[in-house]
Amino acid sequence: MRAADREAERLAESFLASAVGGPRGSRHRARFHTLRVAAVRPLTDASIEVTFDVPEQLRGDYDYLAGQHVALRTTLDGHEVRRSYSLCRAMDTAAGDGPQSISVAIKRDLGGAFSTWAQTELKVGDELDVMSPQGSFTSALADLDGAHVAGIAAGSGITPLMALAASVLARSETSRFTLVFTNRSTTDVMFVEELSELKDRYPTRLALHHVLSREQRTAPLLSGRIDEERLRRILDALVFPETVDEWFLCGPFDLVQLCRDTLEDVGVEPAHIRYELFTTGEPTPQAGRPVVVPEGAEVWRLEFSLDGQSSTVESPVDAHESILNAALRVRPDVPFACAGGVCGTCRARLIEGSVAMTENYALEPDELERGYVLTCQSHPQTDRVVVDYDV
Repeated sequence: MRAADREAERLAESFLASAVGGPRGSRHRARFHTLRVAAVRPLTDASIEVTFDVPEQLRGDYDYLAGQHVALRTTLDGHEVRRSYSLCRAMDTAAGDGPQSISVAIKRDLGGAFSTWAQTELKVGDELDVMSPQGSFTSALADLDGAHVAGIAAGSGITPLMALAASVLARSETSRFTLVFTNRSTTDVMFVEELSELKDRYPTRLALHHVLSREQRTAPLLSGRIDEERLRRILDALVFPETVDEWFLCGPFDLVQLCRDTLEDVGVEPAHIRYELFTTGEPTPQAGRPVVVPEGAEVWRLEFSLDGQSSTVESPVDAHESILNAALRVRPDVPFACAGGVCGTCRARLIEGSVAMTENYALEPDELERGYVLTCQSHPQTDRVVVDYDV
């Protein structure tokens, strides 16, 4: 094992051992810190990699597991804008004191205010608010010796899988990683050089399959859009689900759902499938929208704990607002990022009362069993609801 690989394995084991609740259950308390942009590097015509310096006093706040993400916050045209982006590199530290830098990949979305601004305006030396790493899109395998991990990514969905693949391969000399990566054409492939270098480094343990939907490849199986028929052929000829210990899926909602349904249909246990969405394709609800409590109106009473402090807010029944929206009216520092049920930043534990959760693309079944909810998607169903962001 190379010295760099041994160090990566040592750091991963150290971080897993210190994480409360194990590798998937561990989450930092979500906090923003202002970080300096150290580098902005083009990946494709429509995507960039942004690297932030992490000052020594904040290194512990930015420890992370491969697969986790951060939220970025800035003000555009007088409005606060937040977006979540996955960390694209396995954690690399000096002397185990936490990361000296963190990197995310930002792909420009059609009409996306933040991604367009980042592509055209963000430069080295700028400062941006960056939340501490969050998310449970991480490996649950305690022992990677002999393990086979597989990932299916589309477009910018490669971002967390880059870090996961590098981490899995570095932590064991006998682990394997199979990656199916779909894009429209070769010019759209993010991290093409890094993937090639990873393949050169682990030629027998990394299987890399590029699928191009609008460009002809030598192998017909790898040419065209991934639909159910093509996916089943890929599983029959390239990946072999019966050999895979853990699956990671990241990309557009329709593709991720197709992969989940197909894998379960061929016998893969849902507990072995991890997935992450950057968007559901649905409009994102506004977080912090103004709500007025009329005198004499029927209200829900919401109580929540954050940073050891208790707060109370009343929410009009006919306003149909989320717990997050109500909480933001009295505590602007309540953690959230996407407000669409995708990132999990706003999660809290339900202590008392009942809520209805509209969507959930972030919480795992074990988190739901322990009483966690996404406050951006949770609406009161009882007169009094109590949640705890600190648990």
